[in-house]
Amino acid sequence: MEAKENIINRYEKLAEEDDNLSCGGKNIVLADLKEGENVLDLGCGRGNDVLNAAKIIGERGIAVGLDLTEKMIEEAEKNRKKLNIKNAEFVVGDVESIPLESEKFDVVISDCVINHAKDKERVYKEIYRVLKAGGRFIVSDVVSKDRLPDEIVNDPEAWADCFGGAIPEEDYIKAINNAGFKEIEYLKKREYMKNGYPVASITIKGIKR
Repeated sequence: MEAKENIINRYEKLAEEDDNLSCGGKNIVLADLKEGENVLDLGCGRGNDVLNAAKIIGERGIAVGLDLTEKMIEEAEKNRKKLNIKNAEFVVGDVESIPLESEKFDVVISDCVINHAKDKERVYKEIYRVLKAGGRFIVSDVVSKDRLPDEIVNDPEAWADCFGGAIPEEDYIKAINNAGFKEIEYLKKREYMKNGYPVASITIKGIKR
């Protein structure tokens, strides 16, 4: 099994080489995973981050990947079997209604997925529910500076491009607060223009008190 130090070093090297890298791997580093912790990845895709998290937390912990697309879950399971990782599992499910038990996880991570959900507050209420007391989330997502016009909000291609579902940053943070997370820490923020509209890529951390 690959050593925890090798996994972390690999992701830190990627982060140094490309500061605009999708933050999934970075989120593993930022979450500071401990041996024996339970980890949930929302929107796990083919499961790369879940499988690397499983190596870090060891056999006393469990890493779970959730994805809405059944094909992605099938691919993730193939990768798990190929690597013979026992402490990882993959589940088909919606981030607005996570089909997992309450207070199961120490850590929830997610990379550019929650902006695809219609009801962000509901997603964060679900995150709050599945976290143990003292558990934490590390989420990377896209937010807008102002409310996007209807032609963008109603455009399926814009949603697929991690853009159409973006809501104003103030509303996004308010949704998290309403879900029960009262203290939000910004770990990274990058502002840029998308199709002529000001948006930001943010990576944030919250703890269930």
